[in-house]
Amino acid sequence: MGFRGLFLGLLIIPGFVAASNGIPEQLELTRVTDRVYSAIGDTAPGTYENHGHNNNLSFIITEKGVVVFNGGDNYLLAKSFHNSIRSITDKDVKYVVNENAQGHSMLGNSYWRDQGVPIIAQNEAIAEFEHQGKLKLASMQRRMKEKAEGTYVAVPDIGFEERYDLDMGDTTIQLHYFGPGHAPGDIALWIPAEKLVITGDLGFHQRLLAVFEDTETGAWVESFDKMTAQLDPDIVIPGHGEPTTLDVVTRETRGYLVFLRNAVIEILEQGGGLDEAYQIDQSQWSYLDTFEELAGKNAGRVYQDLEFEYF
Repeated sequence: MGFRGLFLGLLIIPGFVAASNGIPEQLELTRVTDRVYSAIGDTAPGTYENHGHNNNLSFIITEKGVVVFNGGDNYLLAKSFHNSIRSITDKDVKYVVNENAQGHSMLGNSYWRDQGVPIIAQNEAIAEFEHQGKLKLASMQRRMKEKAEGTYVAVPDIGFEERYDLDMGDTTIQLHYFGPGHAPGDIALWIPAEKLVITGDLGFHQRLLAVFEDTETGAWVESFDKMTAQLDPDIVIPGHGEPTTLDVVTRETRGYLVFLRNAVIEILEQGGGLDEAYQIDQSQWSYLDTFEELAGKNAGRVYQDLEFEYF
């Protein structure tokens, strides 16, 4: 079956009523394939109201057990996600994989650590979380208040450099680091037998991507190109947004990055300044969530990054 048929057949499995702490007992799940499910996060910043669930939390059911992609923003959210997994399968979670070093990927590791589950991440993500984990935790605690209960810094157990394979019996799961992206240690998960990739934050859909102060947008484009050169997915679960196709994620991630870089380069070549960068017409991307919050900031940060190549 092609992706269009799969997409039309996606099953939404509703969550359940909130616990006393306000976080749902279970998260709503999207069945992407017979073995892959995802709890699709809000295409908005993490907030108290959305429980910090603003990225996609996914899992794969295999012969040897379950592999989870993303630890979650906090302990209680990870627990809710685990309850969702248990509603689908009685198999144990064997591994948790962190997409990068961001808090909404790693802070929920504390729940999984308490369950005795090994946690995997790319080496740069581990180094970043070791250095910045306490700051990320404090920021989340201010935002989430009592919903942060139980969360602590749990650094991943297993690190890798470029690739890590999991032999799960009836399927092999590949973890790939293609180079710098949105945040330190961004990785993608590839299931060859399913022709399915979870891009993590290398790929965005339905919301405008964010350029951080330390994001190297040129390197992100190169990493994205390396991913698409090596993998040929029919189904893409992006870091943010619903399951889609590679063409869509390419347009909304690589297409936006190239557009913004080229616009800033034109300003620099004409001797323009930061004010002109803030005025770049990005309206063709205004259909994406978080456009108003991020478009101007992104332009400014790309300008500040690229100006060092010209001066």
